[in-house]
Amino acid sequence: MEKVRLVDICNPKQWKTIPTSELLDEGYPVYGANGIIGYYSEFNHENPVVAVTCRGATCGSINITVPQAYVTGNAMCLDDVRNDIEIEYLYYCLKHYNFNNVISGSAQPQITRQGMEKIVLSIFNHDEQVDIISKLKKTENVIGLRKQELAALDDLIKARFVEMFGDPIYNTNKLPIKRLNDLGEWASGGTPSRAISEYFEGDINWYSAGELNTLFLEKSLEKITEEAIEKSSTKLFKAGSMLVGMYDTAAFKMGILKEDSASNQACACITPNDRINIIWLYYELQLMKEYFLSQRRGVRQKNLNLAMIKGFEIPIANRDKQDEFVRFVNQVNKSKVAVQKALDEAQLLFDSLMQEYFG
Repeated sequence: MEKVRLVDICNPKQWKTIPTSELLDEGYPVYGANGIIGYYSEFNHENPVVAVTCRGATCGSINITVPQAYVTGNAMCLDDVRNDIEIEYLYYCLKHYNFNNVISGSAQPQITRQGMEKIVLSIFNHDEQVDIISKLKKTENVIGLRKQELAALDDLIKARFVEMFGDPIYNTNKLPIKRLNDLGEWASGGTPSRAISEYFEGDINWYSAGELNTLFLEKSLEKITEEAIEKSSTKLFKAGSMLVGMYDTAAFKMGILKEDSASNQACACITPNDRINIIWLYYELQLMKEYFLSQRRGVRQKNLNLAMIKGFEIPIANRDKQDEFVRFVNQVNKSKVAVQKALDEAQLLFDSLMQEYFG
């Protein structure tokens, strides 16, 4: 294994950027800062090339292009790679590299040709490179398959919902319509004063809207005290209640509380009444999410508010049918747990291999 500077084994180069107005709907793929952004009538790379994002918040992201592609100036192409170095090896090597020490700029992060000169890599001999690539690709393939399995199980749950209850947006099964306000008790969260640091040294989960990304919420990033709840506008919501995000990109993200918890003011919370199985409601609202998001208001930031959410109308099935669906969900989720475990193990193996070869 040898230690070499990146600029000694390739030629980092930025090519001309194509104006967005000149991109086409078909042709040769065009790579920008974050992968393919469109198509063009010409290509500037006949063969695959490693491209490093060199402008914007995703500086240091790595792509490997398809043959006959155009790479814009928002990515640094690693052209003319030394003959004894496999392109895929260079790709994996740089995926593990920490680019923080070569990113410059504050308002607009960037990586320059001069910054690239700081990068030093470990290069194995050619046979070892081929072996490393093989092991990493096999592990990545397993990871991809496990992710596909999880997505398929999610699709199965959605398909079962529509089979049992119809399309909820169009209410194809002609179910009774109720406002969300009629399905339980609603409230919004609040934020304790950060001037009192002790408020954030407790053991009660306190969620932000950005954390609402799973069926059941496990542990929050921040925790507060009972005193914070007693002396502020935040509230303690019961386990089995569901949080719903209201603002900006977190609007209508959802998650069910596994234990008594609180949230900030960007979350609404429903504590359901006896007519509603909260897991059933979660999946119905997921299927109606895009419709509700279309109701957001605002110019610079599109939001919902508690009154708007409470006024939304949805079809309601009888409780027995809701419970039947949830029993199906629970069975599918058992399979998801097994697949997720296999995914975590594959990801751990991939990360350990990357550390072993490039750490």
